[in-house]
Amino acid sequence: MSRMINEALETMRGLHDIGAVNKQTLRDFETQRLPPPAYTAEMIRHLREKRPIGQIVFAAALNAIISSVQKWGNGDKKPGGAAARLLSAIERKRLEVLS
Repeated sequence: MSRMINEALETMRGLHDIGAVNKQTLRDFETQRLPPPAYTAEMIRHLREKRPIGQIVFAAALNAIISSVQKWGNGDKKPGGAAARLLSAIERKRLEVLS
């Protein structure tokens, strides 16, 4: 982790300690600074089936092409970058976070 990120986190924790930042804001900050998890095919299928939505709707919600979602679900490809961040948000706050 970079020095700047560590210093920003330390500052946020200090602000939390003096009551300037609430616990949820601190938690949101900590979550955003962490890299998203490496999603496996099983994790992606579980996310999709937990809601229950099809691959087409899931792809549309993520602004991804259907073949990418299919490849993620089959384990042929792994989501990265923005897609992994969106999956992380969906996992934490449900699909409605994208609405």
